[in-house]
Amino acid sequence: MPGIRFTGAMEIAENIAAIQKRVDEACERAGRSPDSVRLMAVSKTQPAGAIREAVDAGLTLFGENKIQEAKLKMPECPPAAKFHFIGHVQTNKARDAAKLFAMVHGVDSLRLAEELNKKADQHARDLPILLEVNVAGEASKNGYSPETLLTELEQLLELPRLELHGLMCIPPFGADPERSRPYFQRLVELQDRCEQLIGVPLPELSMGMSGDFEIAIEEGSTIVRVGTAIFGQRRYANTQSRKET
Repeated sequence: MPGIRFTGAMEIAENIAAIQKRVDEACERAGRSPDSVRLMAVSKTQPAGAIREAVDAGLTLFGENKIQEAKLKMPECPPAAKFHFIGHVQTNKARDAAKLFAMVHGVDSLRLAEELNKKADQHARDLPILLEVNVAGEASKNGYSPETLLTELEQLLELPRLELHGLMCIPPFGADPERSRPYFQRLVELQDRCEQLIGVPLPELSMGMSGDFEIAIEEGSTIVRVGTAIFGQRRYANTQSRKET
């Protein structure tokens, strides 16, 4: 978003209040309760101090996409901070993902799900997950194709340590937030098909980021992932992808 920069405690609190107001207004337009949408602060590349400031401002849900980075800074964060993993999980990182995070969003294959299930069992815990769907069929993105997801859904449900809570997606990048709407609608349609197939609700839809979260809420998102609009532009050592901003 134009004009966003690295922010201090007061600015973080002001940004959170402004984003929450926009969340509430989007819910009102959609005829939804504001309580039906959770605001996640995407805290990748942000220090533990920035997370503490966000917690002081009332946020408790944070998203990380690098296992090692999260592993180092999570012990320095307040107990109230709850972390979801929102990046791609490599199978060799499944042990840490299953141990550290309250939910894993980017489950994109049966092989990965089986590995997470095995590691969660070793940690004697049940692991909530979301299935990532590549709604636009982009070669550059991870995620299930809708067809493969429907084929593997029942096998995923048989993994005893995984709790399937819903779906997530990242639409193609575009300057106009309205261009994301058809992709959010596709995810909602897929959610309906999955629920009909398995006969149980999948209540969570993780969709919408700093540039398009209001559109996502209007289409049914229950978790919006907002980073730069809260913390300011990230400081990368090298050029990285836009994923989860």
